[in-house]
Amino acid sequence: MSTDADDLAGTMPSPPAGAPAAGRGHAGPTVLRMLVGAELRRMRESAGISTETAGYEIRGSHSKISRMELGRVGFKERDVADLMTFYGVTDTALRDSLLELVQHANRPGWWQRYSDVVPSWSEAYLGLEQGADVIRTFEVQSVPELLQTPEYARALITVCHPEAAPEEIDRRVELRMLRQGVLDRPDPVRLWAVLDEAALRRVVGGAATMSAQIRHLLALAEKQNVTIQVLPFAAGGHPAESGPVTLLRFAEPALPDVVYLEQLTCALYPDRPADVQRYRDVLDRLGVQAEPPARTPDILHGVLAALQRGPIA
Repeated sequence: MSTDADDLAGTMPSPPAGAPAAGRGHAGPTVLRMLVGAELRRMRESAGISTETAGYEIRGSHSKISRMELGRVGFKERDVADLMTFYGVTDTALRDSLLELVQHANRPGWWQRYSDVVPSWSEAYLGLEQGADVIRTFEVQSVPELLQTPEYARALITVCHPEAAPEEIDRRVELRMLRQGVLDRPDPVRLWAVLDEAALRRVVGGAATMSAQIRHLLALAEKQNVTIQVLPFAAGGHPAESGPVTLLRFAEPALPDVVYLEQLTCALYPDRPADVQRYRDVLDRLGVQAEPPARTPDILHGVLAALQRGPIA
């Protein structure tokens, strides 16, 4: 069965200034791999071919095809070309476009320069974060990393990595600050963060550092693309008792939402549609249970005033 190039309109990127980018100039290899995978899956399903049969065609297995279609592995151009032939894709422009996208998807992202301080299990998240259109997050213990000041980040990183040399701490802080560029680029990511009150009351780095962090949150809350809500202690139990959760949404219709659950030595990416929907519902319920965004400045000013008063003897 052949595939028409017009079917790909709206999902294949146009190369801006020689660098294709998933319809958005900032998309890195992680998102590009997901786009390639999504398109390969569409081609396969249109041709009525199973993952087992496709895997056999490229001397692989059905699990290899599944990983390719989820964008979790790099691509060999030969494999992609062979699969398109097997799927009956004869349109030269379509084939060339997808193979060009493969080339760019195989190039390292800027954050890979920090591979010495980034565990392999979180590297994929950095690419997803840079390519996301919307990021929704709930944090319990600390201020979300995209909202941290350098001093707060340094204090937190130092506690979490007590064995790290000063140079390593510097690189970790530098990477975290560079990641925050997604909030200020020409087409900034839209961030919706729900913070448990504990994240604001826990003093990280001392009163001066924490006060500066609260003032930073006040400034960020004024940005059009940033929404900050606070879940107060008085709200009682909540649907995210299992801990922090982040959900990323992309501008490209071909890409599903991604759930990210970070743990101490690994990360989970639940990808079953029912699981993703469950976490989406949890974030929706947290948004309803938390104080509305209009109340955030008053809450932050109250936390700031408490910090200035100092601890109660």
